[in-house]
Amino acid sequence: MDLMEYKAKELYDQYTIPTMRGIVIDNLDDLESKASGLTFPVVAKAQVQVGGRGKAGGVKFADNLEELKEVSSSILGMDIKGHIVKKLLIVEKLEVKQEWYLSIILDRLTKGPMVIFSSIGGMDIEETAKTSPEKVLKAGIDPLLGIKEYLPRYLLSKSGCDMVYFDQLYDLLYKIYKMFCEYDCTLVEINPLVISSDNKLVALDGKVTVDDSALTRQPDILEFRESLPDDELILEARRFRFLYIPCEPDGDVAVMSNGSGMIMSCIDLISQKGMKVGAALDLGGGATADRIKEAIRIILSNTKIQMLFINIFGGITRCDEVASGVKLAVEELAENKLILVRFEGTNKDKGMEILESIQGNVVAVDGLREGVQELDARKGQL
Repeated sequence: MDLMEYKAKELYDQYTIPTMRGIVIDNLDDLESKASGLTFPVVAKAQVQVGGRGKAGGVKFADNLEELKEVSSSILGMDIKGHIVKKLLIVEKLEVKQEWYLSIILDRLTKGPMVIFSSIGGMDIEETAKTSPEKVLKAGIDPLLGIKEYLPRYLLSKSGCDMVYFDQLYDLLYKIYKMFCEYDCTLVEINPLVISSDNKLVALDGKVTVDDSALTRQPDILEFRESLPDDELILEARRFRFLYIPCEPDGDVAVMSNGSGMIMSCIDLISQKGMKVGAALDLGGGATADRIKEAIRIILSNTKIQMLFINIFGGITRCDEVASGVKLAVEELAENKLILVRFEGTNKDKGMEILESIQGNVVAVDGLREGVQELDARKGQL
């Protein structure tokens, strides 16, 4: 899961990574008392789990308390790409000499941690890679060795940066890698990592992504996730260890499967037919009939959904359990919505027998493309 900047800053402070002093508010009543310890000018930043907040007006400066009240009032409650601003991070402004980019990611190709560094910061690293690819350096980290002196030395010398920052960069890399490992991160990003007027490296912004599968051993991150206001269906699905994914707000097709790859394939083919997917639900593995029933209940609770495509490859999840779950859902929900079912694998024959016995708007299809064609043929009929 992606942490908001203020939570990333809390982790940075925990690992003594240099940041700017700041406060977090969720209402204007607390502003004056909390801001009393800050030195102006300051920056007020909207806390949302989406990029582009600066361009949307979610980052503003204030030279005094009155200006801070004004900008805070304008940002709180703002809608940024469908995300309502509930919290503000207010930090002291810093005089900046230069902006760098620094991150550690879990690299999918090498299956290990990788450092990405650029002497051009403050913008998307993807854009820098396009316009100035020679300015983006990548270096793998050997998990058995961790951060060694050659790494910051290589990054600074190869990028043409002053070696006077070697000690600070070495210390910073050591700390963020320690955090990366201890918090089961897939990304720790500092953008920009700035050089202040007194030649100190400071993390001026932060982005941290924690592996969802590791949240059970990260209680403070789990508590943070549960504190976030979220879609009711996302929260409901989470109770059953499902992943509910809202897609297009006006979509009338839903997809249910047991894997993100299967879900994405379904969504791609459905979209190519000009249909809109309103939501998707990932069952994970080993779903029983009762859990399938609950999953169907949750996804059809979205009143805009008129057609549900269930696409399952049965291994741990048996086809007869899937079919039994569909039957239970149809009998209990009494929804006149189309449910297309495609499955392959364990107990498929038994599953097909169960599907054929269902009295309702349930159709079995042989494959993914056949299912999408059936959706296309049925659109607008319900």
